[in-house]
Amino acid sequence: MALHMLTTVDNPFNPYANFEEWMAYDIQQGHNTLQLLARIARTSDELSDLQQAMAIEHAIEEIVRENVSGLHTSVEIPTAVAA
Repeated sequence: MALHMLTTVDNPFNPYANFEEWMAYDIQQGHNTLQLLARIARTSDELSDLQQAMAIEHAIEEIVRENVSGLHTSVEIPTAVAA
């Protein structure tokens, strides 16, 4: 299963490779992408790590599919890191 990170089409930084720069840009532009993901993802301390990862992945898919703002997209986490 490929894992993804949520980002916006205007952000020049990859959230996996350059997280701090990505986050600073995201906040500066007022996108608050991680807060959006936190609102949509159905997570719980009761879930296993795998279930948590799946819930986040499903939330990213939903945000990208609905794309209400027209800004959101995802980038795939390299397979070697995701495993």
